[in-house]
Amino acid sequence: MWYKKLITSILLVLGAATGMAQQLSEKSKISLITCSPGDELYARYGHTALLVYDPAQNIQWVFNYGLFDFEVEDFYLKFVKGETFYELGVEDYQQFLIAYSLENRQVYEQELNLSLEQRQAFLDALLENYLPQNRKYLYNFVFDNCATRPLTLIRNVLGQEFKSTYRGYQGLTYREFISHYSRPSSWADFGINLLFGKRADQPMTEGANLFLPEEVMNYVAGATLSDSKELVRSQSIHPFEIKKVPWYETWYFGAVLFLILTIAISRIDRHRGKFSWWYDAIFVVIYLLLTGLIFFLVHYSIHPLVGYNWRLLIFPMIHLCARLTYFFRA
Repeated sequence: MWYKKLITSILLVLGAATGMAQQLSEKSKISLITCSPGDELYARYGHTALLVYDPAQNIQWVFNYGLFDFEVEDFYLKFVKGETFYELGVEDYQQFLIAYSLENRQVYEQELNLSLEQRQAFLDALLENYLPQNRKYLYNFVFDNCATRPLTLIRNVLGQEFKSTYRGYQGLTYREFISHYSRPSSWADFGINLLFGKRADQPMTEGANLFLPEEVMNYVAGATLSDSKELVRSQSIHPFEIKKVPWYETWYFGAVLFLILTIAISRIDRHRGKFSWWYDAIFVVIYLLLTGLIFFLVHYSIHPLVGYNWRLLIFPMIHLCARLTYFFRA
């Protein structure tokens, strides 16, 4: 219930602010939580959170770095510019599970192999991050998000380097890597590729793939510490299932329909001897707005991968070529 979440949040803030953080027992555990993709675009990449569980203290807190406020002033403008602030939130684990089960999304748990001292340090660090003056951060899809923050915290608490046998999509470009999760050939994938520039076509270096939840999950699963101890004590994980896009929902099919429609209108115009300027005007406005958006992102946003690319010309070229059939004799 909402009031339980509110009470929990108040107690956490008061405890951290007064230096009276909850002391964990030997039965406690810290786990990395990974959620499978959802249907909405923002959910297609999955999600990452941290679980602090201690039955002796009646604690089952999920620390979630993926919260943001739609009500903030000029939210959409700030989102486009890359100036969106996310924040750390805390909720009850059972409520967390229910919310994801309602969306038919799986929740995977990896219990970290930490000593009691390390688990306590982990909770103390989370409580420190949850203080009102610390909980907000400038979100960046590639370099600073809900998946990178937990991994960074794990590294900071352990205070030692750990390596993983998992290599994942190393060697792919950012464009290829992100397309895998945004569902290849979907309209969402096409839109994202329109916005990406040359930087997105650079091969990712080692560790650059660790900004998406599944990659962090797999990396942690194969990680060992400097003393050869495995980072994960126990786990229940499964590869993400990326839904395939039906052929009739692909942007390729949409492009073919657009080609056929434009040719049909051009032939009808030829037959009646009158050119439908209104049809072209609609799409010229759309092209100009899209070009203006990309210009704005390139020059005024802090998104790391945006830029100009040839994909912006796909539909204008289809439009132009189809319209030229107006001049062909039947």
